[in-house]
Amino acid sequence: MKKGEIYEGIIEKVDFPNKGRIIIDGRTVTVKNGIPGQKVRFLINKKRGDRLEGRLLEVLEKSPLEKREPVCSIFPACGGCMYQTMEYEDQLNMKAEQVKNLLDKVIVNAGQVDEDGSPDYMFEGIKGSPMEFAYRNKMEFSFGDEYKDGPLALGLHKKGSTYDVLNAYDCKLVHEDMTKILQCVGEYFRSRNVSYYKKMQHVGYLRHLLLRRANTTGEILVNLVTTSQEEHDLEPLKEELLALPLEGEIVGFLHIINDALSDMVQSDETRILYGKDYFYEEILGLKFKVTPFSFFQPNSYGAEVLYNTAREYIGDTKDMTVFDLYSGTGTISQILSPVAKKVIGVEIVEEAVQAAKENAELNGIDNCRFIAGDVLKVIDEIEEKPDFIVLDPPRDGIHPKALPKIRDSFRCERIVYISCKPTSLARDILEFSKGGYHVKRVCCVDMFPNTVHIETCVLLQRKTM
Repeated sequence: MKKGEIYEGIIEKVDFPNKGRIIIDGRTVTVKNGIPGQKVRFLINKKRGDRLEGRLLEVLEKSPLEKREPVCSIFPACGGCMYQTMEYEDQLNMKAEQVKNLLDKVIVNAGQVDEDGSPDYMFEGIKGSPMEFAYRNKMEFSFGDEYKDGPLALGLHKKGSTYDVLNAYDCKLVHEDMTKILQCVGEYFRSRNVSYYKKMQHVGYLRHLLLRRANTTGEILVNLVTTSQEEHDLEPLKEELLALPLEGEIVGFLHIINDALSDMVQSDETRILYGKDYFYEEILGLKFKVTPFSFFQPNSYGAEVLYNTAREYIGDTKDMTVFDLYSGTGTISQILSPVAKKVIGVEIVEEAVQAAKENAELNGIDNCRFIAGDVLKVIDEIEEKPDFIVLDPPRDGIHPKALPKIRDSFRCERIVYISCKPTSLARDILEFSKGGYHVKRVCCVDMFPNTVHIETCVLLQRKTM
């Protein structure tokens, strides 16, 4: 096989996150963005020794797992949800198998095996999201064009592209309120021929539309992100938005100025054009203040399932001091607070720490303390010692210098690790095993139906000598 050659084959399986495996003449080619059982045409675009990667060109035959029709108009071109033509139960089974295969290998490598050599831990399968569609409480939409020099589009990127943008006026991952707002904003600027920001030339005005809608309260924040290169009167847009027939309610319309060269949604200046710059969401009976850039689980319904699972794994923490490392806005800390003596949260993002303090006060919680700083440094400075540790790190897992400190400094009997990236989790589990920790229980929670992503909750227990 050579680069540039085109082949056909059947995707035998898909490894996390979306790595399809195709076997041609005894050689395995990795082709992303497919579904097990699909017959596809692909181009060999990478070859490194024995490793072959292909780019999907066309699906020639559907998979037997594709038992339903697409639910939106831009599938499969959109990179948003890969698996919407699969029954939800089949999605769950595939994701659970992906995680189990990853963890089985690392647990066997760590020497944690039964008498017959099989991995010795309890894999408890997967829990689905209470809502398969319209579950996202946050979505970042991009301004651009669907093809070079085409009309203004507002929506999601094409699969595999960082430039081409598809109008996502019937996106099923979000509540219908969001799609109504999306269509209103897109038509408003398209009718006025307003420019969008071109990432290569660094010119233009419109960048992103960041929408947040509380699943439980229906409160909505509309955040228009632009550069400062042009000035436009946004008062008519505000009036059009407030006149929309929505199930929920727009409580804030913000104009966020972002002149950074990178494509990240961030703020150099935020102007409140209407209402306020926050709303409230509720999870497990607790209230949380959410701002435009707050970290908050994008699926509030799924978050309740995840946190209930974590709370079950944590068990009885009466009279215990719990460390919640990578605590974000303090959601887990506050859920644990009623059954713990003290909870100490550590988070590097200062805005998140401030939000955590405000949320604790809002919920009348007085046994949580939140510290702003890097976990790597802060754990050397905290005088208290934890009886239990909860870890919920970023996607790339625990910093390789912080992990040995967490593992060896405290030597807690039990640790609960919540991960949004199984490959990072597998790597970190192997490091914990070097300090005498065994995996006891694992459960997956599907926070992102129809996409490649999955959350995993793991109970680690230190071996007693």
